[in-house]
Amino acid sequence: MTTLLPGPLVDHTWLATHLDDPRLVVLDATALLPSPCHDGDHRSASGRAGWAERHIPGSRHADLTGDLSDPAAPYHFAVPAPDALAAALARLGVGEGTEVVVYDTGGGIWAARVWWMLRAISVPAAVLDGGLAAWESAGRPVAAGDRVAEPAVVPVTPVPRPELWSGIEEVAAIGRGERPGVLVCALPAGGYAGSVPGRYSRRGHIPGSVSLPGRELLDDAGRVLAVSELAEKARALGDASPVVLYCGGGISAAGAALALTLLGRQDVSVYDGSLEEWSKDPARPLELGG
Repeated sequence: MTTLLPGPLVDHTWLATHLDDPRLVVLDATALLPSPCHDGDHRSASGRAGWAERHIPGSRHADLTGDLSDPAAPYHFAVPAPDALAAALARLGVGEGTEVVVYDTGGGIWAARVWWMLRAISVPAAVLDGGLAAWESAGRPVAAGDRVAEPAVVPVTPVPRPELWSGIEEVAAIGRGERPGVLVCALPAGGYAGSVPGRYSRRGHIPGSVSLPGRELLDDAGRVLAVSELAEKARALGDASPVVLYCGGGISAAGAALALTLLGRQDVSVYDGSLEEWSKDPARPLELGG
């Protein structure tokens, strides 16, 4: 069957043209994650209320603080098991034969996170470049209210791609030089250096990792940089392979994963537990400075 989506990134013109296509599901993935005021200050909340106030017509809210995370995991925003994710997606209208465009109001990292989760179970998906801001700036219509029809879809049969995720032991082995690859921290420079408060018990970055802040891969309007600019930013990664991305909780890392995917890299994975998991174990080293 021909794929509806042209690639991992679509613009507002493409979405407006295809918004009424019955094969397409549009999800708002916005979550709220304030900057920490002190070390260990982890506050997060659903973005559903904001979605109810203003959203792309026909979209549904995908809650990364609720149904789209694993409540049994020892860290926030953990990806659910494939079958649990498929069931949660079915409640959002994502079923067999559907494709997904994800957007947010937070600079694209939340949308990228859901896009990466969908990609990891082989569901066709793309991110709306610039999110809701780009949609509204173009004069596109918005809707309000939280009443949506109960979807009747056949849940997708997940086809997992485990190579898109990395675990703590793989990360540790790469950091020690025992396995090939490069660790990439997608936190802002201050988070990488440990010069600002973090949401976790300890500051710093995993030894051996390089810095590639996810937010610096976007322009001032929240759109992904041109491929030539992304390539310049990615030079810091060198030629090492695979690339394992992490941040605080696997969110900014997904934004960086989108950028690297746009560059054609197929050797990228996300460390789901990221620094929240890593920092809980005092035996896991962290380095300050940058």
